[in-house]
Amino acid sequence: MLELDSAAEFDPAGDAEFFAALPSRPGVLLIEMRAADAQPYLARTAYIRRAAERLLGPPEGPSKRLNLRAVAARIRFRVTGSKLEQAFALYQHARALFPRDYRRWMRLRPPALLKVNLRSEYPRCYVTRQIRADQGFYFGPFASRRAAQAFAEGFLDLFKIRRCQIKIRRDPTFPGCIYSEMKMCLAPCFAGCTKGEYDAETGLVLETLATAGAALEEKFEREREAASDALDFERAAALHKRLDKVSAALRGLPDIARRVDALGAIILQRAGEEKTIVVFPVAGGLLAEPLFLNFAELSTQPRSVEALLRQHLEPLRDSRERGSPNETSAGASTPLDSRARYGLRDAPVELAEHLSLVARWFYSKPREGEILFREADWPYRKILRACGRLIAQGDASQAGAPSPPPSPSRTPK
Repeated sequence: MLELDSAAEFDPAGDAEFFAALPSRPGVLLIEMRAADAQPYLARTAYIRRAAERLLGPPEGPSKRLNLRAVAARIRFRVTGSKLEQAFALYQHARALFPRDYRRWMRLRPPALLKVNLRSEYPRCYVTRQIRADQGFYFGPFASRRAAQAFAEGFLDLFKIRRCQIKIRRDPTFPGCIYSEMKMCLAPCFAGCTKGEYDAETGLVLETLATAGAALEEKFEREREAASDALDFERAAALHKRLDKVSAALRGLPDIARRVDALGAIILQRAGEEKTIVVFPVAGGLLAEPLFLNFAELSTQPRSVEALLRQHLEPLRDSRERGSPNETSAGASTPLDSRARYGLRDAPVELAEHLSLVARWFYSKPREGEILFREADWPYRKILRACGRLIAQGDASQAGAPSPPPSPSRTPK
């Protein structure tokens, strides 16, 4: 847990010295009350000192503004260097202090995902915000439900799995829908295909999403090269057009949109201390405990930074991630194979919450820090180079940054 590592006792008689000792830095603060059964006050702020003065300073006449001067006992706080560190610290403490209300209080809405319900006899792909351990395939997160729906519409045009929500009865007298009339669906509703054909198409959808489109592009490229070698130029041209259509459908896919239980990444942020980088690992969609790298101190130690990264990240490599793109390239031919290969079997409560925090940071504008994704291994060299860039940016910003605004003075009445 990102602890609130600084504390100060509050005495209204010496509030001037108390406020002067607080930093004018962004962070998370917790005000504890004198009464043992009183609920503490938890908040994040851009300036810790200013927030403390507003909450603990003498009230300026009759006002509805919250003032805790008469009931506060002490303040605990943590200086943070980035919005992600601030949000993660606030989330951890809110969850510990307010276990019943922290989701509503932090507005932790589950992110928009694509789901393929593999328990259905004839699966379909649709947008959802619910994550369950139901052996379904979950893909995301997306910036919004609208963004997920827009990607799904273009992506599903590449395949012929169903989009309807009706119960499939395989009735030859059933008239079908507009997609079956346009030859954009295999039409299992009126037995337009065999169960094996539909399972194969579903497997291709799963394989394409699991590899972020690489599997489908490689398939069409191989078929195009084979057609060219066989001098079947008409088929080669048709496959080239299909390849262009695949590229167009995948062009708007965000880098972070991955199979949820195989989402592995490193988020790098500047810390509150000078020349310090916070490494936030994401393993299987969950945020692990961050690693703080103080390069000013590490330069005097015999161990390399890469060795420290390996010690922290290697235990996370296979803790939750159930497959990499290379491991899932074989596809699945039956529903049982699909569930075994792609199905989500473990969905703790924190999964949706951590994905919400990560998605909120990733889609923020402007976005602070950098993110690097794990493929076959953690990208250690790229991490070190990105740390160097962030430290250089921090030095440049500190050299040209204006001093923080002065806190408003308060005169006791």
